[in-house]
Amino acid sequence: MKNSRRAFVKQASLAGTGILVSKMGWTASSYRRIMGSNDRVRVGVVGFSDRHRSAHMPCFMNHYKELNFDVVAVSDIWSRRREEGAAKWKEKMQHDIVACRNNEELYGRKLVDAVFVSTADFQHALHAAEAVNAGCDAYVEKPFAESMEDNRVALKAIKASGKIVQIGSQRRSGANYQSANEFIRSGKFGPITMVQLTWNVNQPGRWRRTELTGLLKKEDTDWERFQLNRPKAEFDPRKYLEFRLFWPYSSGLSGQWMSHQIDTVHWFSGLQHPRSVVANGGIYMWKDGRKNWDTITAAFDYGPENDPSSGFQVTFASRMHNGDDDPSEIYFSNGGELNLVTNKVSPAGGLTKKYADAMRMQPNLLPEMSLSAAEKVVTSANTGGDSLTSNHIRNWMECVRSRKQPHAPVEAGYSHSIATIMTNAAVHTGAKVTFDEGTQEVMADGKVFRY
Repeated sequence: MKNSRRAFVKQASLAGTGILVSKMGWTASSYRRIMGSNDRVRVGVVGFSDRHRSAHMPCFMNHYKELNFDVVAVSDIWSRRREEGAAKWKEKMQHDIVACRNNEELYGRKLVDAVFVSTADFQHALHAAEAVNAGCDAYVEKPFAESMEDNRVALKAIKASGKIVQIGSQRRSGANYQSANEFIRSGKFGPITMVQLTWNVNQPGRWRRTELTGLLKKEDTDWERFQLNRPKAEFDPRKYLEFRLFWPYSSGLSGQWMSHQIDTVHWFSGLQHPRSVVANGGIYMWKDGRKNWDTITAAFDYGPENDPSSGFQVTFASRMHNGDDDPSEIYFSNGGELNLVTNKVSPAGGLTKKYADAMRMQPNLLPEMSLSAAEKVVTSANTGGDSLTSNHIRNWMECVRSRKQPHAPVEAGYSHSIATIMTNAAVHTGAKVTFDEGTQEVMADGKVFRY
């Protein structure tokens, strides 16, 4: 078993890097013979982050015994979090945890079969590619990618590897979202005419890490490794710990929040990305040195590339200085609305008899109905493991066993990243941003958008 596993990891690593050997014949059934139902799946943690500690950890604990999974290693380049992660998981699993200084050490020691990736936003895609190239399945947090270069590299590696990768778009594992998807795709809703997305909070400390920035010393981490392929910069503990506030380490509001909501647009509509995006906003309230906006309104045009006369509009609005942390997603058609705040379909705003008769048309009103088994969207980073995320992590674990595709495969991450990158391009250039299907590049003012 040990030799078979070692051979498999070596072959998968070669496949993930594009070195394909036709005679190796590693199929899903081959993998099942190696990783059978009685074999424990060894899991590693890539980045012992707040998200991992508050959500991945409790959700994993809900399912690991039943599905025979085990956490065996933690990789983190900051010594404090590396030691903390190993200690926390030792307490949970009741055995020693290997603490690795970096991913090279984690994968080089052949410690794991699967990993959680919950590092900084701009690192997700490259860390996902690194995982599958090492022969590992992966649960990868969103946003998947913050540049098209990283997006393409990761998609290619994952597709070539045949590994099971679940993107952390947990709405896809919610019964109410699945019900909404089925209703819209059935045609009963009618053509989508508009989608309204909002996500507002009043939290000056959101994404700040004031208690930790003074504790992080350059000698205790690997700043060069942290930056990956971003422009080299002087060590800055705020950019390291509060990366969500600083481009090019994160796109902020669009990458953190919009990526969740725009994913449902792609899912329900079957479209892979917007045709165009414009955006406006600024830093209106929290002038604390951040570079990413605290307020944004973005407008998207969606529809078939070959039919500009059809489609619908999507708006995303978010502010960080006034709000109740209760995100809203409302889909509109000529017959009414599908509201993922109330989890109801209704004729609200539909074409009534009065206005239909005036134009010699038939009224168009949707029935009143509830979406099944609604799941509450929990937005706090410290959820203790909400049901959506628990469902989503279980789905990934089950797919690691079955080798079936998970609810949010890599294509979902690739698509939401296009929308996120297009939005970020609009933010930074002020242009009406489009997407070039041929080159798979985001275009602003006729030029490829780069960080």
